[in-house]
Amino acid sequence: MKLKIKQNILMENLNNSIRGISNKNLIPILHCIKFELTEDGLYLESTDNEIAIKTFISKNQIELIEELGSFVVSGKYIYEIVKKLPNTIINIEETVDSKLSLYTDNSSFNLNLNNVHDFPQLDLDEIKKPVILKNEVLKTIINQTSFATSTQESRPVLTGINFKVENNILECIATDSYRLSKKSLKLKEKYAEKINIIIPNKNLIELIRMLNTEDGEIEIHTFSNKVVFKFDNIIMMSRLISGTYPDVSKLIPESFNLTVSTDYSEIYNAIDRASLLTNESDKNTIKFETLNQEAKIYSNIPEIGNVEESIKINKNNEEQIKIAFSSRYMLEALKALESSEIELLFNGDVKPIILKNSSNDSLIQLILPIRTY
Repeated sequence: MKLKIKQNILMENLNNSIRGISNKNLIPILHCIKFELTEDGLYLESTDNEIAIKTFISKNQIELIEELGSFVVSGKYIYEIVKKLPNTIINIEETVDSKLSLYTDNSSFNLNLNNVHDFPQLDLDEIKKPVILKNEVLKTIINQTSFATSTQESRPVLTGINFKVENNILECIATDSYRLSKKSLKLKEKYAEKINIIIPNKNLIELIRMLNTEDGEIEIHTFSNKVVFKFDNIIMMSRLISGTYPDVSKLIPESFNLTVSTDYSEIYNAIDRASLLTNESDKNTIKFETLNQEAKIYSNIPEIGNVEESIKINKNNEEQIKIAFSSRYMLEALKALESSEIELLFNGDVKPIILKNSSNDSLIQLILPIRTY
């Protein structure tokens, strides 16, 4: 195998391929990237058996193709070498002694190669009718829900986002059992088969890091044990989390005793300041109390001091609420709403708090209160 390619073009694709490699994996071949040069162009493949990434560089982006072929090389070392080379033409050549030679006018590197037959065969199937979303839309969905997933491996299903499609409605849910984020979206087409899968959150975070353009589209091909994302010149596969996601439909009430609406910036900034006098050991607890058309937000650390904030609110009735919650959870939920005015819905001081956009209920955030009274 022998070719010449610009450093910036190869680096752009290595930036994506390196995401398929895990340093924690004990199998040496899974630390590698497979290069395959065909008449159409250059393919780069990587996998850690949980995710797999395949990128493609078309022949018109390659300076010169001299000899077709394939090789497998350490992902870490080729990535670091190419990263530190100047933006010039790189010569890549497989030598007869199973070594890889990378050289420019001023630099020369040699790397040992692995057996190409030991590299796993990537299972990147497609289905006839994938779910198609705008890159920007998928990015927004993940950003609005992923923070609510659990980091505790004791309940694996909660470490992922539940993607469900029925007819033309996509529903994405994340919860760690203390809070919940639910995003609903109407799709352009109806789907005959229902989809109900759990995608690991960490894999979705890697996915959106590769979505460089917001105006492109992404195809989502779903299977019983994996999901394949296809976009731009990249194909990414993620294993699914096995198990049944909890039914959260009954957690969100249909009616509420009290609805409070307020300016997003006011409540966010007030809670942000009040959170300065909270601590992790106390679950970052702050208290929220309404008094007519005003709400007080306060917190304290006995050995340090206390803070009290006041904001203007609108209520739908004369009821009052006095409730406590995690400032960190509330700030993350508010940040996801991206609205100039938000609504907080209450059914008492021990029932879940619901947050949503005043003009759009496609995104719902739920937070459990903290009992302090």
